[in-house]
Amino acid sequence: MSTGELLNIDPLELKFPFELKKQISCSLQLSNKTDNYVAFKVKTTNPKKYCVRPNTGIVLPRSTCDVIVTMQAQREAPPDMQCKDKFLLQSVITSPGATQKDITAEMFNKEAGHNVEECKLRVVYVSPPQPPSPVAEGSEEGNSPRASISENGTSNSLEFSAVQRALAETLEKSPDVQALISKLTDEKNSAIQQSNKLRQELDLLRRESSKSRGGVSFLFVVFVGLVGIIMGYFVKKN
Repeated sequence: MSTGELLNIDPLELKFPFELKKQISCSLQLSNKTDNYVAFKVKTTNPKKYCVRPNTGIVLPRSTCDVIVTMQAQREAPPDMQCKDKFLLQSVITSPGATQKDITAEMFNKEAGHNVEECKLRVVYVSPPQPPSPVAEGSEEGNSPRASISENGTSNSLEFSAVQRALAETLEKSPDVQALISKLTDEKNSAIQQSNKLRQELDLLRRESSKSRGGVSFLFVVFVGLVGIIMGYFVKKN
């Protein structure tokens, strides 16, 4: 902040968050320290690049006035983000009740004997504020959702393995279950043996019938049918 005899100017640096191809604005606040009407005028070394609203005005006694400075959209960034543009703010006491229409260029002419207060302002380019990084929903205390899914998957896998082990131990310890398994195993083995025996007898009958000239007898056909029924019964039972 500049503390002159007439105006306080805040800030002394015009800071623009520089972005290519975008208009950028910043503001100045002028505070009248006196009981007089104070006229002001804003000049710049690069008038085509900046728009100042208002560039002239009246600050009432013990009052403030805001000035908006807008930089036109730029196609190129300056080297090292350094700007050589300057602003000059001039202020002078004017007659009571004066308005902006009463301001003339002659009022700020020092050679004409007017007591003109001047303040130089420099331009500074700053990096634009970065948007906050998005936070995925469902994540807590810095843990990512992927990590949570991985942890849940591992937990579920461990729980399933524990259930399998408990079930296997229960089956091994139960005498009724063991007896049932043993019985089913014996029946299965018995059925396999009967099936093998019937297959051997069928092969023997086939060899004997092939030697006989009279063909296959009716009794042989009946026997083969019974064998098929018995084998089908044991297969379905197991």
